[in-house]
Amino acid sequence: MQYGNIPASYDYLNAEVSRNSPSTVHCANTNLSAFFRRYLLQKAMSTFKWGMPETWSKNYFLYVLYSWGYLALVNTNKYGVIPQACGLSGYNVFYQPTNALITNPLLRGNLSPRIGKECVIIKLQPDYGGVMDLVGYYADMLALCAESAGINLINSHLAYTFFAENKAAAESFKKMYDKIASGDPCVVVDKSMLRDDGKPAWDMFSQDVGRNYIVGDVVSDMRKIEAQFDTDIGIPNANTDKRERLISDEVNANNVETFTKSAMWLEQLQESCKEARDMFGIELSVDWRFPPEAPQQERSADNEQSNN
Repeated sequence: MQYGNIPASYDYLNAEVSRNSPSTVHCANTNLSAFFRRYLLQKAMSTFKWGMPETWSKNYFLYVLYSWGYLALVNTNKYGVIPQACGLSGYNVFYQPTNALITNPLLRGNLSPRIGKECVIIKLQPDYGGVMDLVGYYADMLALCAESAGINLINSHLAYTFFAENKAAAESFKKMYDKIASGDPCVVVDKSMLRDDGKPAWDMFSQDVGRNYIVGDVVSDMRKIEAQFDTDIGIPNANTDKRERLISDEVNANNVETFTKSAMWLEQLQESCKEARDMFGIELSVDWRFPPEAPQQERSADNEQSNN
């Protein structure tokens, strides 16, 4: 392996893991996919609760952190200590970045502060990656499901075909159908709209709508996809694949899977917040918005020990 592509380098990890979407099939409806990306990104940002200076823009802080994976805290002459989106440069003996690169037309002075001495990097994950790879993957999946459900709803409509002898008869059939579709309780038609044998001159286009209706299955799959996303970002959820006879051990196993990755994120964020407090003396903290409950076995052991 060449030196420049060493997998331990922070820039390799960030470029290969965070910037590229793992989706193999992308939704053609970009607006629909963007809708789900916005929705899922906000869910990801809701996992942790932040405490930060009132003069900061929390929206700016969170969107940069979760989208890019990191940002810099730097002390400026005009604005004091503020968060800034940045790039990274240099590397130390552990192939970690040494400097932040800040580009902001309103800032003057040192725009390439040294990490750990002149600035602090708040990073979401150890590899400096954000969550947009997860968000993009699940957004594409949900968008594809939503498209399938919408198309199936259209295809499930009852359609009729009419046999008209002339344009006047065709217009009469259209008017009759409009009244029926609008909910008119009594629609009167002329005998001229019947066939020679006295039967109606129209037929159903599709006779088996129920067999082709899959919207319920698609919506159920969307719930499962969103539940899997919740598991990946640390939002508690039920094990939807097993609706019956769900035992406590299975629930605990799902809880462990849910909080494993997000607990690592929280640990990384708390370490960064401590560095910021030590360097700048600011009030910056992060913790669970809804603390995870201890597994049932641990709670039972604690209760038994307390009783003893």
